[in-house]
Amino acid sequence: MTLSELLPSLGCEAADHLEPGIWPRSTRLGPGGELLFAGAPVSHLAARFGTPAYLLDEDEVRQNARAYRKALPDAEVAYASKALCTRAVLRWVAEEGLSLDTCSAGEIAVARSIGFPAERILLHGNAKTPEDLKAALSYGVRRIVVDSLDEIEQLGALATGAQQVLIRVTPDVAAGTHAAITTGTEGQKFGFSLREEVRDNLGRAVSAVLAQPGLRLAGLHCHIGSQVSRVDFYELAARKMIGVLVALRESNGVTLRELDLGGGHAVRYLPGDTGFDIDGYVRRLRVALAYECTSHGFPLPKLTIEPGRAIVGPAGITVYRVCAVKRGSRTFVAVDGGMSDNARPALYGAAYTARLIGRRSRSARRPMTVVGRHCESGDVLADGLSLPDDVRPGDLLAVPCTGAYHHSLASNYNLVGRPPVVGVSRGTATLLVRRETEEDLLKRDLG
Repeated sequence: MTLSELLPSLGCEAADHLEPGIWPRSTRLGPGGELLFAGAPVSHLAARFGTPAYLLDEDEVRQNARAYRKALPDAEVAYASKALCTRAVLRWVAEEGLSLDTCSAGEIAVARSIGFPAERILLHGNAKTPEDLKAALSYGVRRIVVDSLDEIEQLGALATGAQQVLIRVTPDVAAGTHAAITTGTEGQKFGFSLREEVRDNLGRAVSAVLAQPGLRLAGLHCHIGSQVSRVDFYELAARKMIGVLVALRESNGVTLRELDLGGGHAVRYLPGDTGFDIDGYVRRLRVALAYECTSHGFPLPKLTIEPGRAIVGPAGITVYRVCAVKRGSRTFVAVDGGMSDNARPALYGAAYTARLIGRRSRSARRPMTVVGRHCESGDVLADGLSLPDDVRPGDLLAVPCTGAYHHSLASNYNLVGRPPVVGVSRGTATLLVRRETEEDLLKRDLG
């Protein structure tokens, strides 16, 4: 039994405060249990746009982008569009001076539709299709990160000018994250390994790029994982990558001037989670790069980083409506969304919290499991969540920190339409991506 169950008034008092560090900065509690998001009452937004709905604070996205630019004025900050790729979001980050990291022809198409400057776009991915490569070349994307010898050959055959490329390296740095989002260790599908028995592949990749008349080798790329909170992992990766640049100068006679250290910076999903210390990251990165370059007589490379989650994740919330409550050995609160709009818990056990909004409850709080509407036992959004005992159908629940990898990973499982994305700024809401309808689903079915 929890303390709030023993002392119900304590649970009510806790419900009157937002958990620190996990809600968008503009979020406030209003009268009568209302939640104010970027100046707008969330219950009003739910009535206007329906549920479930993704809400995104435009001003916080812009503030996060500016924070990275301020912390790293001499580096290139490329927004990782896989976190959330919509026209509005790409327009916001473009206006804030960020570059763009893309992974597909589709993401390039969104960027192209708003006129995102091609010289500020890079494309990477471990299995680019010919369509991906052609889309990048046709738009004039400045850098393409090559991931295999086959891809170098394919890109070389397509490129007619002087296409700049980076080679992705797997630095063998374990970043302490879930295996499903670890990308920098040995045995991954990404990049060229640094292990002794396969290290020659990297040298062959360099030679292969240099042999292609349409390609220009600009530098190296790495990415150690997602939701990484410890800055020392990035420091280790940076030191290793400088060592690789030095080794390539000796073995292949090339001095590469660009280094992309990827992104994956952690955000807080639950109270007590460790966030990402961007100031500590910058300090340790600068010291490590300066030391390694000075020690080896190597010129300091131009640095690129790729934050995505850290820019949009904390700026978003999702609002659901309760459909049913089942009480028994466990209490299940079923909502009108689920794994189709938040796949992360089912994919790799990501944990979330939620709170009742739109009304004030003085009931005792009990541990409950918030589940979705889909035909899977694993369709669980939050387990062991403390909610008022009088939660009932029609109530609204809000889930914080849902700006990243929610809309991007959304599906049509059970033929459920994907939720809308609503941008909110200073009390004004704008529909950025409309709700998917049954008509939308039927349009693609030609049988």
